[in-house]
Amino acid sequence: MKIIVIGSGYVGLVTAACFSEVGLDVWCMDTDSAKVAQLNAGHCPIYEPSLPELLARNAAAGRLHFSDSLEQCLVDADVAFIAVGTPEGEDGSADVSYVRNAARSVGRLMKGDLVVVVKSTVPVGTCAQVETILREELKARNASFAFDVVSNPEFLKEGHAVDDFMMPDRVVIGVESARARAVMAELYRPFMMTGDRIVFMDRASSELTKYTANAMLATRISFMNDIANLCERVGANVDMVRKGIGMDHRIGPKFLYAGCGYGGSCFPKDVKALIATAAQHGYDMEVLQAVERVNARQKTVLFEKISRHFKGELKGRVVAVWGLAFKPGTDDMREAPSLVLISALLEAGCAVRVFDPVAMEKSRALLGDAVYFAKNMYDAAQGADALAVVTEWKEFRLPDWKKLRAAMKTPVVFDGRNIYREESLKNAGFLGYRIG
Repeated sequence: MKIIVIGSGYVGLVTAACFSEVGLDVWCMDTDSAKVAQLNAGHCPIYEPSLPELLARNAAAGRLHFSDSLEQCLVDADVAFIAVGTPEGEDGSADVSYVRNAARSVGRLMKGDLVVVVKSTVPVGTCAQVETILREELKARNASFAFDVVSNPEFLKEGHAVDDFMMPDRVVIGVESARARAVMAELYRPFMMTGDRIVFMDRASSELTKYTANAMLATRISFMNDIANLCERVGANVDMVRKGIGMDHRIGPKFLYAGCGYGGSCFPKDVKALIATAAQHGYDMEVLQAVERVNARQKTVLFEKISRHFKGELKGRVVAVWGLAFKPGTDDMREAPSLVLISALLEAGCAVRVFDPVAMEKSRALLGDAVYFAKNMYDAAQGADALAVVTEWKEFRLPDWKKLRAAMKTPVVFDGRNIYREESLKNAGFLGYRIG
């Protein structure tokens, strides 16, 4: 079976690499010729553990190909995955123009019967739009190829995407025909050797499942951040509260960690898109609107703690920031809480020294010369009046406290991810501020 993947972004590359790993002939297509040239030269354009090795191994084996020609890719293709971006529009809704454009191109160029799979995160009704577009394009060509349109949203966690694809906890597929169902079941069979975790449903339900999953996770995060802020006011400890409720099997322990807000390419965008979808259908998503407000406020918490500690006298202070990416395991800076903190510190007149294990280059493109990009975590702390930990990279969890104390001007740590115990900070001679 030959499959093509349209889009060589995060989802497209992982999808192409993992399908080729199980023996399929995979062509990954992108309109960015420079990016295609990089991929053909063996360069992986994103940071994702195990992905560069997977791309290299399958390209060398002749199972994975990269091209900027959709027409070339569609020759003898059986399945075409659309994995292009759906960025946030001006009104908060998802911009599906790239999906529609990809569908139009497929309709103009398809060479035979085809199953078209929408892998992009799209609002309810997008697969129906794709079906209409394909029908219009084939009619204009006077072509009579058979096709099916399938919804197959991704549930990949950045930093664990390859494992998530190869060993999925579930695969959601929205289909409208027995033929499409059979093709998709065969495609995912190699990933189901330890149990059938495919959930077949209608396309609208599949499209909505993706948004609902991300919205639920975002809700849990914002809810616990709200509780953390209350804990600080009433003298409770959010870690104890988290453990207490997480032992309830109806709740569970995951996504209950308080912090300085969520970011990334999915949660912020998808929460807004779901709110916008509801508004288009005359419904007000009050819970998700609150989730969004709480998260925006939570991204300011570290700055507020720093400002209170120094009694508002921040001009001329040196603040070190450990962690720039929105989460560990990725170099993704989209909606990163670090950017909100750094912007506030700079506006207050602080000098900011930053370090991240993998996101330094992407951060430079966003921050320019406004901050000092350190050689390592201790260089970032050199002469600092305060240290703010924004991303919970593993290498930050057990620092050399003596070395850190010697580097800093003032031993005070603002722990935005609650990775340090209060007694550890105190024993090392540091004043520590945590969340909740």
